[in-house]
Amino acid sequence: MINTKKIWEPMGSLEWWGSWIQLFVGCMIMGSGFVLFVNPYNFVPGGVYGAGIVLHNVFPSIQVGTFGYMFDVPLMIIAILVFGGQFGARTVIAALLTPGFMNVLTRLVYPDEAAVQSLDPSLLLGGSINLSNDLLLTAIIGSVLIGGGQGIVVRTQATTGGTDIIAMLLQKYAGIKFSTGIFLADMVVITSGLVVIGFGYGTAESSGGGWVLTLYSLIIIFLSSRVVARVIDGASYDKLLFIISDKREELKDFIINDLSRSATYIKAKGMYSDKDKHMIFLVVNRKEVKTVQRAIHNIDERAFFVVTDAYDTFGEGFKSVPKEGTIEAE
Repeated sequence: MINTKKIWEPMGSLEWWGSWIQLFVGCMIMGSGFVLFVNPYNFVPGGVYGAGIVLHNVFPSIQVGTFGYMFDVPLMIIAILVFGGQFGARTVIAALLTPGFMNVLTRLVYPDEAAVQSLDPSLLLGGSINLSNDLLLTAIIGSVLIGGGQGIVVRTQATTGGTDIIAMLLQKYAGIKFSTGIFLADMVVITSGLVVIGFGYGTAESSGGGWVLTLYSLIIIFLSSRVVARVIDGASYDKLLFIISDKREELKDFIINDLSRSATYIKAKGMYSDKDKHMIFLVVNRKEVKTVQRAIHNIDERAFFVVTDAYDTFGEGFKSVPKEGTIEAE
């Protein structure tokens, strides 16, 4: 949830303009993922656009993006009435821009109205990117674009509305956790896709083999969520070392002068020897691990040390501490 008090924010610095540019780019990347690699193949990756894909199969004259408006606008109004001004201008714009961009792009990449209604991938850009025979590759590319675009949007402290709002309402009135609420909302959409697209109920043509598309949809949901997390948090390449050595002064000299880092002494006590020791707590990036290992070996062959992953590292020399209200991936 975005922790802002105003729906519309005042103009600001170059950073302010940069965040708006990121928002527009993120929405366009996300929309392109749907139009080029998801909608034509009837994948249903949850959310309001997944629901739009399902409904487009029932009402082909209405575009997927238009269904997005039909869901997003009422949900946005309800959320503002229920939660107050917790949705910044970027969230409102993202929720309105993405489906509009999808509609415009759909008109541009298909030759005529009939093709827009059918969303036949063989007609998409003249068939130049028709991947009907490689649905797994299509799902992967779509996941990367959707997750990457959504991650860029979230980095600007906005969301694209939709199931996020449903999850917030479920959390407020039903006591259901936010992540569980999103899962439940997406499962309803995916199940409807299985019924309508997979088994052909409610459509002009009944296909019974389309159920396999649900499996690809689940792949898209998983991969896109991982891409979102990676875009928001970045790749975690930091390593954490706990070092116990009798030559801590030499190690201190190496860490400060050669590695140009700092570390922390932690008081410890050997269980077998019952002697007081100083354990060194050190965080480095992945590229520095081998250098540190060699240095420890050269300084003290009898040193004991443990290397483990550091999921997130904040502070000088690493990532900045998130501000209050910042959206996080996990």
